[in-house]
Amino acid sequence: MFRRFKQRAVEHELMDDFSTGGAELREALQHLRMLNRIFGAASTTLFGVQQIWLESDKPRRFSILDIGSGSGDVNRQILRWADENQIDVRITLVDITEEACEEARLLYCNEPRIHVMRSNLFELPEGCADVLTGTQFVHHFIGNELLKVVESMLKASRLGVVINDIHRHWIPWAAVWLTARIVSNNRYILNDGPLSVAKGFRSEDWKNLREALGATEMFYVWRPMFRYVVVIPKSKG
Repeated sequence: MFRRFKQRAVEHELMDDFSTGGAELREALQHLRMLNRIFGAASTTLFGVQQIWLESDKPRRFSILDIGSGSGDVNRQILRWADENQIDVRITLVDITEEACEEARLLYCNEPRIHVMRSNLFELPEGCADVLTGTQFVHHFIGNELLKVVESMLKASRLGVVINDIHRHWIPWAAVWLTARIVSNNRYILNDGPLSVAKGFRSEDWKNLREALGATEMFYVWRPMFRYVVVIPKSKG
């Protein structure tokens, strides 16, 4: 059924229940890769990474930590970009579930530039990567949790943070609701796909976050297929 979108939804997604999982969750992660391709997730994350790389004078060596990475599939486009620009990139995929780590290891079994680690954001050491990325990650957090999450991402980064998340609007909600039912009968996908849109963001949400962080250099851009990319360069002061 259709719902209101003025405020962010607060329900927990099924993927947030770490007491369940197994084969059904791994199947969901596989189907999520299809949805990411359909809705253009990878190009939005790459756009944000490029902004920080350019702002940092195009370093030849560059490290990325993708938090809440799932399969980490959006990083394949980053690897191609690094090849094209002769950048020595190293990417660490971090997820809290073993199912996601298993899927990521399988996806990147022949890719030495990718390291998979089971952990969570709040266990990461300070300055452990040049850039922290979060693709469809921060919408899992509500209220004051969001500020704490982004502050923790900034602390773990050396150069800045890139957030790729969903525009909260009835059009992408309907598109995801329908597409999920075409590509999958997995209960995680059927429930969490549309709910993730309802837990997504609008421009005013990012304005409020920038004010709360005091991050005057933070900027956000609406991207095709109803996404926002948020770029928060690390202060050089």
